[in-house]
Amino acid sequence: MSHRFTARAVVVGDRAGTVVPDAVVDVADGRISWVGPAAEAPPAGDVELVELPGLLMPGLVNTHSHAPMVLFRGQGEGLPLDRWLQEVMWPREARLTEDDVEMAMTAASAEMLGNGVTTSVEMYFHPERIAAAVGATGARALILAPLIPLPGLPPFRQQLADAVALAAGAPEDGSVEYGIGPHAAYTVPLPVLREAAGLARERDLLLHLHVAETATEGAELLATHGLSVPALLAAHDVLGGRVLAAHCVHMDDGDLDLWSEYDVSVAHCPASNAKLASGIAPLRAMLDRGIRVGMGTDGPASNDGLDLFADLRLAAQLARLAGRSAMALTAAEAFWLATGAAADAIGRGDLGQLEAGRRADLVHVDTRDLVFEPVGDPADLLAHLVWSGAGRHVRDVWVGGRPVVRDSVSTTVDTEALRRDVARRAARLAAG
Repeated sequence: MSHRFTARAVVVGDRAGTVVPDAVVDVADGRISWVGPAAEAPPAGDVELVELPGLLMPGLVNTHSHAPMVLFRGQGEGLPLDRWLQEVMWPREARLTEDDVEMAMTAASAEMLGNGVTTSVEMYFHPERIAAAVGATGARALILAPLIPLPGLPPFRQQLADAVALAAGAPEDGSVEYGIGPHAAYTVPLPVLREAAGLARERDLLLHLHVAETATEGAELLATHGLSVPALLAAHDVLGGRVLAAHCVHMDDGDLDLWSEYDVSVAHCPASNAKLASGIAPLRAMLDRGIRVGMGTDGPASNDGLDLFADLRLAAQLARLAGRSAMALTAAEAFWLATGAAADAIGRGDLGQLEAGRRADLVHVDTRDLVFEPVGDPADLLAHLVWSGAGRHVRDVWVGGRPVVRDSVSTTVDTEALRRDVARRAARLAAG
């Protein structure tokens, strides 16, 4: 059935920060057919009317996540990234079962939907079980089959073959897309990275890897090859095509120029970078070069939240501190980084903004809350979203026009049962 949504306002999700007061969004066949002021709306026809007291915004797009790590939330507290991975995460992940991953992803996906995140980029083990999980919750995911040399995993060549086979079987409805996810240049040999990149380019798949997350992770590669990791990736034909690099904290001007030259997009994860003391990414310099950037939470063990509102707010705060300017990142840009810009960063122009032709991934934020007052101008609603908004303000969510959250409750899965299951499995994994 077609639907007409009416709302106090629509926040479009573009870079300009467009807010349409007293707005209408028409949806047909899972896509947006019209957006604009109610006074200019076309005749409604035979549609179901959905009247909302708050604002409508696009579903948020999380460009970097390891969401099944809800099983390890809060663990390894106080450790830097290298010790956190080697001493806590990787040993516990080695004990994961496929069922663990699917259950944890289901719980995390429901949590993200409840926070207004309708699409996430997932780099984790057992990608086919991650797809099953988002199929259960009704979310969207771009799932990267991981390439990483851990005990119990097949050799790289088999990991690559599995990734390509998965991608060939992706559904055509835009709900799940597969790509290739080599962990990083310091864990995956350069010949494997080059082969993975070639396969991704041939098949128009997303290639997603961690780059320059910490100041020292590339030291051995630099000593061996005399090049920074970005320069090394360029020299070994890893760049080009759809490449999404996570973190990119320790990048100099030459590295950023390479990213611009090869149109590498960036998943910016300020909360994870702050918690692990990895550093502050040069966000303003990236945007000024035209580098495509989208917001990411990273995994819920290093953030520890899956509330993208918190991350976009922190991104704006850190950018302003780093630039010593209150204009270093505007509220409109911060919100755009989690919506339209994030969709662009992952090559999904069908998501991220409320405009005709895009998929009807809609989030209703109830503005009957003191944090959304006062409003002297429509733009104030966007400012309040950025500086005061949180996942707790999300009331309803639709993915492709299908309701997946109603009155802050999942319509698809039992979140309380999932919470209990997460606690039980996490205890087993921690005990060894």
